[in-house]
Amino acid sequence: MVRATGIPYATAGRFQPPVTAPDWTAGFAATTLSPACPQGPVPFLDDVLGTRYGELPGSEDCQRLSITAPAGLADGEQVPVMVWLHGGSYTSGSGDLAIFDAQSLVSENRVIVVSVTYRLGLFGYLATGTGRPANLGLLDQLEAFRWVQRNISAFGGDPGRVTAFGQSAGGDSVAHLMATPEAPSLFQRAIIQSAPLGITRGRHKMSRAMGIAAEAVTEDTPMLDIVAIEDHVSQVARKYGLMAAMPFGTQYSHAPLPPESRVEAAWNATAPGIEVLIGHTSDEARLFLPRSPVVSLLGKVPVLGAAAVKAINWAVTEAVYGRAARKFARRHARAGGKAYSYLLSWGAPGNFYRAAHTVDLPLLFGNQQTWAAAGLLKGATWAEIDAVGREMRRLWADFARGDGLEQAGRIPGALQYRAAR
Repeated sequence: MVRATGIPYATAGRFQPPVTAPDWTAGFAATTLSPACPQGPVPFLDDVLGTRYGELPGSEDCQRLSITAPAGLADGEQVPVMVWLHGGSYTSGSGDLAIFDAQSLVSENRVIVVSVTYRLGLFGYLATGTGRPANLGLLDQLEAFRWVQRNISAFGGDPGRVTAFGQSAGGDSVAHLMATPEAPSLFQRAIIQSAPLGITRGRHKMSRAMGIAAEAVTEDTPMLDIVAIEDHVSQVARKYGLMAAMPFGTQYSHAPLPPESRVEAAWNATAPGIEVLIGHTSDEARLFLPRSPVVSLLGKVPVLGAAAVKAINWAVTEAVYGRAARKFARRHARAGGKAYSYLLSWGAPGNFYRAAHTVDLPLLFGNQQTWAAAGLLKGATWAEIDAVGREMRRLWADFARGDGLEQAGRIPGALQYRAAR
């Protein structure tokens, strides 16, 4: 296994678009993990995923990527490249968190994984009336893919077989990168995992209200003060329904995205050049239900409580993830692209979370040690997790390799997929 970490792919001043990182000819010690974009703690996610706040240092200079490559590549050998965009509601997470260790995916399937860290929250995803740009994190990601095209062959990667894959906000990022004309020249395949595409439209009023609340932040505001203000800005979104579940995010009509009315046309234009695998888990909403006092009370009602929680889980999962994912796949196929839809139904036996949002992460990444404290997995042995994970990693890598998936397929008891029409 070969790892090169913390490689700069761009530089940027605060609230400024990224600039391509200068090339270098001297040696570069790629041995330090990429810093995280500054962010606040998310205790409930630490409990569910077994992470810990402050695992990586925070820095606004976070436009870095890390590479995990298989050992022993032959001279001239070029293997598929999978570029990972982490999730976290556009406000938390980092490419080099231990739970995203790509060693198993790489060693079992002979692919290269590039993990990208990008700007989040007020640093990367909110325009203001005073001219501060939106989508800076999305622009960072574009720079990372350009870096891959220029440089990955030096690591044994094939720039003609690049797959963009991401989960949650990372999946939403992959989808919106596909709305840029440049996308087919940057990646040929896309895996969109649990993207909240059902709440990405009609956000203009919410984003405008948040932008007004964020006007107090300036280029001179201390970094940690910006993180604190971010929470206040998020509260402004609360009256906007389900969209408030992810207040920060991509904004249409701001570079590099078209107006919302033209995004479908933009996706259709790139569809023939990008093959897509898109889907979600069967119990996405269960990750968030314990945080709702109403749902918690309902769950304690004998007999009817369990049925009510099940119904709420289904309704929210469909509204935020399911319907929009299937629509995306059908539109992509009709526009001349190839698309597959999947549903992941595996969950730890007896665990309340079942196949909740993020359950795909331990199946694709990490190891027994990095996931040992995850509440999401209690009730399952690592042997059970790894058996399903090995099959899922193989399926993801086969797709990235371009071997072609069957019209329909499944991992028994865990996942099923089919080609969209």
